[in-house]
Amino acid sequence: MERIAGADVGVLGLGRSGLAAVRALAGRAKRVVAFDDDPAQIGQAVALGAVPGDVSAIGGLAALVVSPGVPLTHPAPHPVVRAAAEAGVPHIADLDLLAGRLGERRVVGITGTNGKSTTTALIHHILTGSGRAAVMGGNIGVPVLDMDLGPADAVVVLELSSYQLDLIQDLPIDIAVWTNISPDHLDRHGDLAGYVRAKEKLFRHGRGHATAVIGVDDQESRQVLARLAGQGTHRIVPVSGGQMPGGGVGVVEGRLIDASDKTSRFVADLSDVPTLRGRHNHQNAAAAYAAVRALGGIAPRQVTERMFDFPGLPHRMEEVALRDGVRWVNDSKATNPDAARRSLCAFDQIVWIAGGRPKPGGFRSLAPAMANVRAALLIGEAADAIAADLAGVVSCRNVGTLEEAVAAAREIAAPGTTVLLAPACASFDQFRDYEARGARFRDLVKG
Repeated sequence: MERIAGADVGVLGLGRSGLAAVRALAGRAKRVVAFDDDPAQIGQAVALGAVPGDVSAIGGLAALVVSPGVPLTHPAPHPVVRAAAEAGVPHIADLDLLAGRLGERRVVGITGTNGKSTTTALIHHILTGSGRAAVMGGNIGVPVLDMDLGPADAVVVLELSSYQLDLIQDLPIDIAVWTNISPDHLDRHGDLAGYVRAKEKLFRHGRGHATAVIGVDDQESRQVLARLAGQGTHRIVPVSGGQMPGGGVGVVEGRLIDASDKTSRFVADLSDVPTLRGRHNHQNAAAAYAAVRALGGIAPRQVTERMFDFPGLPHRMEEVALRDGVRWVNDSKATNPDAARRSLCAFDQIVWIAGGRPKPGGFRSLAPAMANVRAALLIGEAADAIAADLAGVVSCRNVGTLEEAVAAAREIAAPGTTVLLAPACASFDQFRDYEARGARFRDLVKG
């Protein structure tokens, strides 16, 4: 904020985070110059005190604040991003503006393909439930520049997407949490290697004595751990949802075990925590435990007590109803095959509702998770592709819409069955976003 005070600053992309940046800069910058492909969004920024911008105005800017949804490199740089690079105008993120407001507050940054929202919310819940001042934002909740940072000793808990990390220039992170990695957002990052590189920027800005908490339940993440260990910049705590990593925190058959301080000790049995079902959520719990313990000041028993009253997040393994012996679970946030596989492995006797707009890579990776699936009810654009990839592995029926899928599930789900919405796809063929899809499922079930 100090560097750009009294200068002209651009804001590109005027969604929630972009408009929050306009509000934060108004009165501090000489002028806030607003860029967006939608004139209506520029109108909202102008109402907040900005002026409309065009490419010819780029050269006079001290910096360009780029919103996470704006492409930097793939599939092609946004024209305003390209013009800024040609004019030598640095691009920054709203998180870089936040950095100037943090003071001595400690920062926990969480990223990963899957599980980052649950892990972020769980860390925040443990801290606040244990009497520690903490605020939460980033890719979850309010935009970072709308956050009330609370007292000077508050912990700032930030969920960070690959889009956000790709933009960050200068955000200090004390505890960096990496949940897992699998192919996602490849259209934005070019390929898996580009996606991983963006995510690994989480570790570039660690303060002195920073800690990295890294999930090791996938091969790519184990390689990330090895690369970071070679740099020697962080204390590393490996975490797992199904094994005991050396020198880390793991969950084995539901038992949370802490071996991060050279001695191994049993902490709690998580088997009966309803909002943390499945191996993937056990890894999220291990990561949250390790992060909170790295912050210090909260005893292991306090940490796990708060796990038992964690309410969970909507659309993430959310139990919608238990009716006539049938459990209905909304995991609409499972927007890629890897996330869906994790959900499918958490239940027995499943009627699976899947489909939507497919992401690259196909669905053959789901075949090993079909052992407990009694029927697959398929919707949306991906229905035929899922049926083709899983032919001979599971009984598939293309029902077209979510409404038809819920109706069909009612007919075939016997007592003891879980009807699981875990789409393995984006929602945009039939719904605004995964939240709208999950809300519709919830309404259909409760109706």
